[in-house]
Amino acid sequence: MSDNTRRVGTVSRGIRCPIIREGDNLAEIVTTSVLEAAEIEGFELRDRDVISLTESIAARAQGNYASVDDIAADVKAKLGGGTIGVIFPILSRNRFAICLKGIAKGAKKIVLMLAYPSDEVGNELADWDKIDEAGINPHSDVLSLERYREVFGVHPLEFTGVDYVEYYQNLIKECGAEVEIIFANQPKAILNYTDCVLTCDIHTRARTKRLLKAAGAKIVCGLDEILTAPVNGSGFNEKYGLLGSNKSTEGKIKLFPRDCQPLVLDIQKRILDATGKHVEVMIYGDGAFKDPKGKIWELADPVVSPAFTDGLIGTPNELKLKYLADNDFSNLSGDELKKAISDSIKAKSGSLVGNMAAQGTTPRQLTDLIGSLCDLTSGSGDKGTPVVLVQGYFDNYTN
Repeated sequence: MSDNTRRVGTVSRGIRCPIIREGDNLAEIVTTSVLEAAEIEGFELRDRDVISLTESIAARAQGNYASVDDIAADVKAKLGGGTIGVIFPILSRNRFAICLKGIAKGAKKIVLMLAYPSDEVGNELADWDKIDEAGINPHSDVLSLERYREVFGVHPLEFTGVDYVEYYQNLIKECGAEVEIIFANQPKAILNYTDCVLTCDIHTRARTKRLLKAAGAKIVCGLDEILTAPVNGSGFNEKYGLLGSNKSTEGKIKLFPRDCQPLVLDIQKRILDATGKHVEVMIYGDGAFKDPKGKIWELADPVVSPAFTDGLIGTPNELKLKYLADNDFSNLSGDELKKAISDSIKAKSGSLVGNMAAQGTTPRQLTDLIGSLCDLTSGSGDKGTPVVLVQGYFDNYTN
């Protein structure tokens, strides 16, 4: 015999949608797709469900694209078009190579400074064993390309097989610029080669810029400062520039979407009008998690979520059930244990930060947690589910 207690907690569903094109009414398409999925699959929307859509379809609907030549024009205007130090880029054909084409076209020479043993998101250029054997101090030592090859040889990425040192070197040459490659982790090392610097790191960019300016750099610019306004009618992102961009074609990038708050509010209102349910809505890009095998941290976007409704502000405020079961109520079992834990959850109030019964819960922003769940649900390939519906995320043991 069973009672009427719900047996299912959080559910994440990929929602299939039409292919999104520039100018499409995305709010209407997302709302219709979710409502049709609910009808066909036999589930109902509930208050505090979360509808999440990828940044890719938001940017595509906006038509937020730019060409390699647009990048080149902006780089030349902002960094002078001579010798440019390009420092701390991530190793990615999808994320950075297309940007590098434009950067190289906007310069006479590129001094490419790569972080080692890995880039900012964990793509590995060298291994620690060889660093230790060679007596190299990665905190201070600057390696020439010759020294790098002498110690590490060819070091392709594990999953793609691409030797990014050679790949980036050839790409710069093909775009008509001279190239010199060095390996260093101190930003100011680039100033021995040029005083015009484009820093390409994502999450450490503010510190890098500060250190370069303090060390006397003449021009310091970040990827977040390239294409912050239209160039020859191009797309742009006033807040993040080239950060969060992806390759669209061999000569064009899709930028991170801009001005998305009205979109998430529009979807929220459409669902409320159609169902009477107050859902939360967010746009997500990369999830924020690290792969234990490849050691790659997924977050190449500047943020997980560039826009979200107010109900997604904050962090989880949860009690650890196993802590309560093993400590506070270790003498109870069965219905008595269930009631004691349920009463504790109902009685929780205010922030649980510092409370021992909350230890081990995940202290991260709600948008980062839900965005990671959605990124894994939607995948990055051919699933055809750029919208994800998350139900029951804000439930607890008492619901």
